[in-house]
Amino acid sequence: MAFFTRKIGIDLGTATVLVFLPGRGIVLNEPSVVAVSTIDKRVLAVGSEAKEMVGRTPDTIVALKPLKDGVIADYKITEAMLRYFIDKTLGRFRLFKPEVMVAVPAGITSTERRAVIDATLAAGAKAAFIIKEPIAAAIGANIPIGSPSGNMIIDIGGGTTEVAVISLGGIVSNACVKVAGNKFDRAIMEYVRKKYNLIIGEQTAEEVKIKIGAAMPLEKKLITQIRGRDMITGLPKTLTISSDDITEAIQNELDAIISTVKSVLANTPPELAADIIDKGMVLSGGSSLLRKIDKLLTEATGVPAYVADEPQLCVAKGTGIALENLESYKKSIITLK
Repeated sequence: MAFFTRKIGIDLGTATVLVFLPGRGIVLNEPSVVAVSTIDKRVLAVGSEAKEMVGRTPDTIVALKPLKDGVIADYKITEAMLRYFIDKTLGRFRLFKPEVMVAVPAGITSTERRAVIDATLAAGAKAAFIIKEPIAAAIGANIPIGSPSGNMIIDIGGGTTEVAVISLGGIVSNACVKVAGNKFDRAIMEYVRKKYNLIIGEQTAEEVKIKIGAAMPLEKKLITQIRGRDMITGLPKTLTISSDDITEAIQNELDAIISTVKSVLANTPPELAADIIDKGMVLSGGSSLLRKIDKLLTEATGVPAYVADEPQLCVAKGTGIALENLESYKKSIITLK
């Protein structure tokens, strides 16, 4: 019975929320978008249903993303979103309140952590635990984080890219840059506007990125058609765009990620750096699915980079595994009494 499942792991991402139930795996994967009525501030839709409204709503409805750069930007809306996802996972009428583990960016302040815990408890949790995203991603990618050996994880999500070196269950050196999938999308919109005088929406940019995006030029160029509004005539227009266009569009964003990775490597103790050269860096997060991003990082740093299995699910899986094994991971988990 679903209501006996009293532990839930949540990857509260800027772009997507994933929910993990021990024993059942990922049970929910929806965009972090909430549609709100501007008249009475009522929540009208959450997740996939709300995302379909982005850029298509009348004045009385706004589609909001309550998380910005991995941190709560709108407390009330985040609470409503968490409640919706917990209810959808466990059913609205349940006998037991669940224990919830939420993954948060490593660099978040104690006030921001408190906001996540409060929102989770207000959304119906009995107890709320917090785990840092790089640690959750490493656990989900099957990296033995408890060993006295350096492991490097690069989690490229929607709002942020988190780079961390982990040893003995803790973060030894880390850095976070507010550049990831969402910034890629905006860079593509800007590029298409400047180069082709075509205005496209965020969803179109994201679709193009997924369809043909690459971090380096591909041997066999991919092409697709995009539709938007011509800046000169103001009329709808369709044009063909290639994977090379996308590579060029997101160059600055990729450079920012590379320099973040290099700065973490530069701050890593030599013994652990030697481990990382042996084992390589592991990439997780949905944006690590961008074609050739592992090759780009390998070439830029000289350290082999590998994409984890199902990279977009790593953080959510890690929260669930940590919640099932609280004792083993207690050093890595933050609790606020």
